Amino acid sequence: MITGIKGIRIRRAVAVTATAGAVFTTGALTAAPAQAVAAPTIVAKGGYIMDNATGRTLFDKYANTTRATGSTTKIMTAKVVLSQPNLDLDAKVTVQKAYSDYIVSKNASSARLIVGDKVTVRQLLYGLMLPSGCDAAYALADKFGTGSSRAARVKSFIGKMNSTARSLGMTKTKFDSFDGISNGSNYSTPRDLTKLAGNAMKSATFRALVKTKTTKQKVTTKSGGYRYYTWTNTNTLLSNYSGAIGVKTGSGSIAKYCLVFAATRNGKTVIGTVLTSTSAAQREADAKKLLSYGFARLG
Repeated sequence: MITGIKGIRIRRAVAVTATAGAVFTTGALTAAPAQAVAAPTIVAKGGYIMDNATGRTLFDKYANTTRATGSTTKIMTAKVVLSQPNLDLDAKVTVQKAYSDYIVSKNASSARLIVGDKVTVRQLLYGLMLPSGCDAAYALADKFGTGSSRAARVKSFIGKMNSTARSLGMTKTKFDSFDGISNGSNYSTPRDLTKLAGNAMKSATFRALVKTKTTKQKVTTKSGGYRYYTWTNTNTLLSNYSGAIGVKTGSGSIAKYCLVFAATRNGKTVIGTVLTSTSAAQREADAKKLLSYGFARLG
Protein backbone atom coordinates (compact mmCIF):
# COMPACT_ATOMS: atom_id res chain seq x y z
CA MET A 1 0.00 0.00 0.00
CA ILE A 2 1.39 3.41 -0.99
CA THR A 3 1.28 6.05 1.72
CA GLY A 4 2.59 9.57 2.34
CA ILE A 5 2.54 12.72 0.22
CA LYS A 6 3.08 10.85 -3.06
CA GLY A 7 0.08 8.62 -2.40
CA ILE A 8 -2.13 11.64 -1.75
CA ARG A 9 -1.02 13.23 -4.98
CA ILE A 10 -1.88 10.09 -6.96
CA ARG A 11 -5.34 9.87 -5.46
CA ARG A 12 -6.01 13.56 -6.23
CA ALA A 13 -4.94 13.12 -9.85
CA VAL A 14 -7.44 10.28 -10.28
CA ALA A 15 -10.22 12.40 -8.77
CA VAL A 16 -9.50 15.31 -11.11
CA THR A 17 -9.50 12.99 -14.12
CA ALA A 18 -12.87 11.59 -13.12
CA THR A 19 -14.48 15.00 -12.75
CA ALA A 20 -13.10 16.10 -16.13
CA GLY A 21 -15.53 13.79 -17.92
CA ALA A 22 -13.95 10.32 -17.80
CA VAL A 23 -15.46 7.35 -16.04
CA PHE A 24 -13.07 5.24 -13.95
CA THR A 25 -14.05 1.58 -14.15
CA THR A 26 -11.91 -1.47 -13.45
CA GLY A 27 -8.75 0.28 -14.52
CA ALA A 28 -10.07 1.59 -17.91
CA LEU A 29 -11.06 5.10 -18.99
CA THR A 30 -14.27 5.54 -21.03
CA ALA A 31 -14.92 8.82 -22.88
CA ALA A 32 -18.00 10.79 -21.92
CA PRO A 33 -20.85 10.99 -24.49
CA ALA A 34 -20.41 13.64 -27.21
CA GLN A 35 -22.52 16.78 -26.92
CA ALA A 36 -25.59 17.09 -29.15
CA VAL A 37 -25.21 19.04 -32.40
CA ALA A 38 -26.28 22.65 -31.90
CA ALA A 39 -29.40 23.63 -33.86
CA PRO A 40 -28.76 26.26 -36.55
CA THR A 41 -30.27 29.73 -36.74
CA ILE A 42 -32.11 30.51 -39.99
CA VAL A 43 -33.44 33.77 -41.38
CA ALA A 44 -36.62 32.24 -42.82
CA LYS A 45 -39.66 32.79 -40.63
CA GLY A 46 -40.63 29.14 -40.86
CA GLY A 47 -38.55 26.01 -41.30
CA TYR A 48 -38.78 22.25 -40.94
CA ILE A 49 -36.73 19.17 -41.80
CA MET A 50 -37.35 15.47 -41.36
CA ASP A 51 -35.73 12.12 -41.92
CA ASN A 52 -37.48 11.04 -45.10
CA ALA A 53 -37.17 7.35 -44.22
CA THR A 54 -39.05 7.62 -40.93
CA GLY A 55 -40.78 11.00 -40.96
CA ARG A 56 -38.96 11.92 -37.73
CA THR A 57 -38.71 15.65 -37.09
CA LEU A 58 -35.11 16.91 -37.05
CA PHE A 59 -35.73 20.69 -36.89
CA ASP A 60 -38.80 22.84 -36.30
CA LYS A 61 -39.18 26.62 -36.46
CA TYR A 62 -42.84 27.61 -36.51
CA ALA A 63 -43.38 24.54 -38.67
CA ASN A 64 -47.16 24.58 -38.19
CA THR A 65 -47.68 28.29 -38.88
CA THR A 66 -49.48 28.96 -42.17
CA ARG A 67 -47.74 31.18 -44.71
CA ALA A 68 -47.93 32.02 -48.41
CA THR A 69 -46.09 29.43 -50.45
CA GLY A 70 -45.40 31.00 -53.85
CA SER A 71 -44.48 28.50 -56.54
CA THR A 72 -43.80 25.68 -54.10
CA THR A 73 -47.52 25.21 -54.78
CA LYS A 74 -46.45 23.61 -58.08
CA ILE A 75 -45.29 20.52 -56.20
CA MET A 76 -48.96 19.77 -55.66
CA THR A 77 -49.76 20.61 -59.28
CA ALA A 78 -47.25 17.97 -60.38
CA LYS A 79 -48.47 15.53 -57.72
CA VAL A 80 -52.07 15.75 -58.96
CA VAL A 81 -51.02 15.23 -62.59
CA LEU A 82 -48.79 12.26 -61.76
CA SER A 83 -51.60 10.70 -59.71
CA GLN A 84 -54.01 10.58 -62.68
CA PRO A 85 -55.13 7.04 -63.56
CA ASN A 86 -53.71 5.68 -66.81
CA LEU A 87 -51.54 8.77 -67.23
CA ASP A 88 -49.90 9.07 -70.65
CA LEU A 89 -46.84 11.28 -70.22
CA ASP A 90 -46.40 11.42 -74.00
CA ALA A 91 -49.90 12.74 -74.69
CA LYS A 92 -49.79 16.01 -76.65
CA VAL A 93 -51.25 19.29 -75.40
CA THR A 94 -51.71 22.28 -77.70
CA VAL A 95 -50.57 25.56 -76.16
CA GLN A 96 -53.52 28.00 -76.00
CA LYS A 97 -53.42 31.79 -76.20
CA ALA A 98 -55.09 31.91 -72.79
CA TYR A 99 -51.93 30.50 -71.20
CA SER A 100 -49.67 33.19 -72.62
CA ASP A 101 -52.23 35.92 -71.89
CA TYR A 102 -52.29 34.76 -68.29
CA ILE A 103 -48.50 35.08 -67.99
CA VAL A 104 -48.61 38.62 -69.34
CA SER A 105 -51.50 39.69 -67.11
CA LYS A 106 -49.88 38.31 -63.95
CA ASN A 107 -46.27 39.16 -64.87
CA ALA A 108 -45.64 35.56 -63.93
CA SER A 109 -42.69 33.20 -64.26
CA SER A 110 -42.87 31.43 -67.58
CA ALA A 111 -41.78 28.38 -69.54
CA ARG A 112 -42.15 30.61 -72.62
CA LEU A 113 -44.61 28.28 -74.28
CA ILE A 114 -45.55 29.38 -77.80
CA VAL A 115 -49.19 29.38 -78.87
CA GLY A 116 -49.99 26.51 -81.22
CA ASP A 117 -47.02 24.36 -80.21
CA LYS A 118 -47.82 20.78 -79.28
CA VAL A 119 -46.00 19.72 -76.12
CA THR A 120 -46.23 16.48 -74.18
CA VAL A 121 -47.46 16.18 -70.62
CA ARG A 122 -43.94 15.20 -69.60
CA GLN A 123 -42.56 18.34 -71.24
CA LEU A 124 -45.16 20.47 -69.48
CA LEU A 125 -44.03 18.95 -66.17
CA TYR A 126 -40.44 19.96 -66.94
CA GLY A 127 -41.69 23.45 -67.86
CA LEU A 128 -43.61 23.54 -64.59
CA MET A 129 -40.84 22.39 -62.24
CA LEU A 130 -37.63 23.80 -63.79
CA PRO A 131 -38.32 27.39 -64.93
CA SER A 132 -41.45 27.41 -62.72
CA GLY A 133 -43.70 28.09 -65.69
CA CYS A 134 -47.11 29.36 -64.70
CA ASP A 135 -48.15 28.87 -68.34
CA ALA A 136 -47.22 25.18 -68.02
CA ALA A 137 -49.22 25.00 -64.77
CA TYR A 138 -52.24 26.52 -66.51
CA ALA A 139 -51.93 24.05 -69.39
CA LEU A 140 -51.81 21.09 -66.99
CA ALA A 141 -54.79 22.34 -64.97
CA ASP A 142 -56.76 22.82 -68.20
CA LYS A 143 -55.77 19.34 -69.40
CA PHE A 144 -56.47 17.40 -66.22
CA GLY A 145 -59.41 19.27 -64.76
CA THR A 146 -62.94 18.27 -65.75
CA GLY A 147 -65.69 20.47 -67.14
CA SER A 148 -67.06 21.97 -70.34
CA SER A 149 -65.23 25.29 -69.98
CA ARG A 150 -61.63 26.22 -69.19
CA ALA A 151 -62.73 27.98 -66.01
CA ALA A 152 -64.60 24.88 -64.88
CA ARG A 153 -61.63 22.64 -65.61
CA VAL A 154 -59.27 24.90 -63.66
CA LYS A 155 -61.68 25.00 -60.72
CA SER A 156 -61.93 21.21 -60.84
CA PHE A 157 -58.15 20.82 -60.88
CA ILE A 158 -57.69 23.09 -57.87
CA GLY A 159 -60.34 20.99 -56.14
CA LYS A 160 -58.19 17.93 -56.80
CA MET A 161 -55.21 19.75 -55.27
CA ASN A 162 -57.17 20.37 -52.08
CA SER A 163 -58.61 16.87 -51.87
CA THR A 164 -55.10 15.44 -52.32
CA ALA A 165 -53.86 17.70 -49.53
CA ARG A 166 -56.56 16.36 -47.23
CA SER A 167 -55.74 12.78 -48.14
CA LEU A 168 -52.10 13.39 -47.21
CA GLY A 169 -53.01 14.87 -43.83
CA MET A 170 -51.99 18.41 -44.79
CA THR A 171 -54.41 19.90 -42.30
CA LYS A 172 -53.16 23.49 -42.50
CA THR A 173 -53.00 23.81 -46.29
CA LYS A 174 -55.34 25.38 -48.83
CA PHE A 175 -54.86 26.01 -52.52
CA ASP A 176 -56.77 28.59 -54.53
CA SER A 177 -54.52 28.47 -57.59
CA PHE A 178 -52.65 25.99 -59.75
CA ASP A 179 -49.37 27.91 -59.53
CA GLY A 180 -49.19 29.82 -56.23
CA ILE A 181 -50.33 33.17 -57.61
CA SER A 182 -52.87 33.49 -54.86
CA ASN A 183 -56.36 34.90 -54.97
CA GLY A 184 -56.17 35.48 -51.22
CA SER A 185 -56.28 32.00 -49.71
CA ASN A 186 -53.33 29.94 -50.90
CA TYR A 187 -51.24 28.82 -47.94
CA SER A 188 -49.46 25.97 -46.25
CA THR A 189 -46.89 25.28 -43.54
CA PRO A 190 -43.29 24.06 -43.57
CA ARG A 191 -44.42 20.73 -42.10
CA ASP A 192 -47.24 20.23 -44.62
CA LEU A 193 -45.09 21.10 -47.63
CA THR A 194 -42.35 18.77 -46.43
CA LYS A 195 -44.93 16.01 -46.04
CA LEU A 196 -46.16 16.69 -49.58
CA ALA A 197 -42.65 16.63 -51.03
CA GLY A 198 -41.80 13.41 -49.23
CA ASN A 199 -44.86 11.79 -50.76
CA ALA A 200 -44.25 13.22 -54.23
CA MET A 201 -40.66 11.93 -54.17
CA LYS A 202 -42.04 8.38 -54.14
CA SER A 203 -42.72 8.89 -57.86
CA ALA A 204 -39.73 8.09 -60.07
CA THR A 205 -40.98 10.60 -62.64
CA PHE A 206 -41.19 13.35 -60.04
CA ARG A 207 -37.71 12.54 -58.72
CA ALA A 208 -36.31 12.72 -62.24
CA LEU A 209 -37.96 16.09 -62.83
CA VAL A 210 -36.83 17.87 -59.69
CA LYS A 211 -33.20 16.76 -59.80
CA THR A 212 -32.75 17.92 -63.42
CA LYS A 213 -30.58 21.04 -63.67
CA THR A 214 -31.31 21.80 -67.31
CA THR A 215 -33.16 20.14 -70.19
CA LYS A 216 -33.60 20.67 -73.92
CA GLN A 217 -36.96 19.53 -75.27
CA LYS A 218 -38.04 19.14 -78.90
CA VAL A 219 -41.66 20.12 -79.59
CA THR A 220 -43.91 20.21 -82.65
CA THR A 221 -44.92 23.62 -83.96
CA LYS A 222 -48.33 24.67 -85.26
CA SER A 223 -47.11 24.32 -88.85
CA GLY A 224 -45.86 20.78 -88.28
CA GLY A 225 -42.21 21.66 -87.92
CA TYR A 226 -40.29 21.58 -84.66
CA ARG A 227 -38.42 23.79 -82.24
CA TYR A 228 -36.47 23.31 -79.00
CA TYR A 229 -37.22 24.65 -75.55
CA THR A 230 -34.35 24.87 -73.10
CA TRP A 231 -35.25 25.11 -69.43
CA THR A 232 -32.96 25.65 -66.45
CA ASN A 233 -33.93 24.76 -62.90
CA THR A 234 -34.48 27.72 -60.57
CA ASN A 235 -33.30 25.52 -57.67
CA THR A 236 -29.58 26.40 -57.56
CA LEU A 237 -29.16 24.17 -54.51
CA LEU A 238 -28.79 21.31 -57.01
CA SER A 239 -25.42 22.73 -58.03
CA ASN A 240 -24.38 24.19 -54.69
CA TYR A 241 -24.97 21.40 -52.17
CA SER A 242 -23.48 17.94 -52.43
CA GLY A 243 -26.20 15.30 -52.60
CA ALA A 244 -29.07 17.72 -53.38
CA ILE A 245 -31.90 16.00 -55.28
CA GLY A 246 -34.67 18.65 -55.39
CA VAL A 247 -37.27 20.01 -54.90
CA LYS A 248 -38.86 23.44 -55.73
CA THR A 249 -38.37 27.17 -55.28
CA GLY A 250 -41.07 29.72 -54.61
CA SER A 251 -41.30 33.48 -54.32
CA GLY A 252 -43.80 36.31 -54.27
CA SER A 253 -44.59 39.69 -52.76
CA ILE A 254 -46.16 38.04 -49.71
CA ALA A 255 -44.39 34.67 -49.79
CA LYS A 256 -40.96 36.36 -50.10
CA TYR A 257 -38.48 33.54 -50.79
CA CYS A 258 -39.30 29.88 -50.19
CA LEU A 259 -37.63 26.56 -50.88
CA VAL A 260 -38.67 22.95 -50.48
CA PHE A 261 -35.48 20.91 -50.59
CA ALA A 262 -34.05 17.41 -50.28
CA ALA A 263 -30.63 15.79 -50.29
CA THR A 264 -29.25 12.29 -49.92
CA ARG A 265 -25.92 11.36 -48.34
CA ASN A 266 -24.67 7.94 -47.31
CA GLY A 267 -28.03 6.42 -48.13
CA LYS A 268 -29.95 8.83 -45.90
CA THR A 269 -32.36 11.47 -47.20
CA VAL A 270 -33.24 14.70 -45.41
CA ILE A 271 -36.17 16.68 -46.75
CA GLY A 272 -37.47 20.04 -45.61
CA THR A 273 -38.91 23.49 -46.24
CA VAL A 274 -38.10 27.12 -45.51
CA LEU A 275 -40.81 29.75 -45.96
CA THR A 276 -40.55 33.55 -45.96
CA SER A 277 -36.81 33.98 -46.22
CA THR A 278 -35.36 37.32 -47.33
CA SER A 279 -33.69 36.55 -50.67
CA ALA A 280 -32.93 33.74 -53.10
CA ALA A 281 -29.41 33.50 -51.70
CA GLN A 282 -30.67 33.45 -48.12
CA ARG A 283 -33.26 30.73 -48.67
CA GLU A 284 -30.48 28.57 -50.11
CA ALA A 285 -28.19 29.37 -47.17
CA ASP A 286 -31.02 28.47 -44.76
CA ALA A 287 -31.60 25.17 -46.58
CA LYS A 288 -27.90 24.29 -46.52
CA LYS A 289 -27.75 24.88 -42.78
CA LEU A 290 -30.78 22.70 -42.16
CA LEU A 291 -29.59 19.89 -44.41
CA SER A 292 -26.15 19.78 -42.81
CA TYR A 293 -27.74 19.83 -39.37
CA GLY A 294 -30.11 17.05 -40.36
CA PHE A 295 -27.31 14.82 -41.62
CA ALA A 296 -25.27 15.53 -38.48
CA ARG A 297 -28.21 14.40 -36.35
CA LEU A 298 -28.68 11.25 -38.36
CA GLY A 299 -24.97 10.46 -37.98
